[in-house]
Amino acid sequence: MQDPDKTLAREVLLAFWKVHILHHAATRPVHGQWMITELRRHGYHISPGTLYPLLRRMERLGWLKSKADPRGGKRARKDYRLTPAGAKILVQLRQQIRELYAEVVAEADA
Repeated sequence: MQDPDKTLAREVLLAFWKVHILHHAATRPVHGQWMITELRRHGYHISPGTLYPLLRRMERLGWLKSKADPRGGKRARKDYRLTPAGAKILVQLRQQIRELYAEVVAEADA
């Protein structure tokens, strides 16, 4: 039997993490360690082994663009910025989140 917490993380929370990353990258460049700290502040316990592949995937999808200090070598910190394609995705996500909130949370509280 699978661990319910791992299943939840893999099936649902991964999408939440992506929304957080896009949101923050829209306001300023973000880097991995800062993002791990920020996500933990919201109660998400994400490891570097999960986050860094996620950032690379979001970059391959064209949602983020990274820039590293060329003098830093292979392990130089990368700053990630939102791309125009990522900004379009974020607009869509915000609308869908509003609709979901209205149906799932606001109706339940009424």
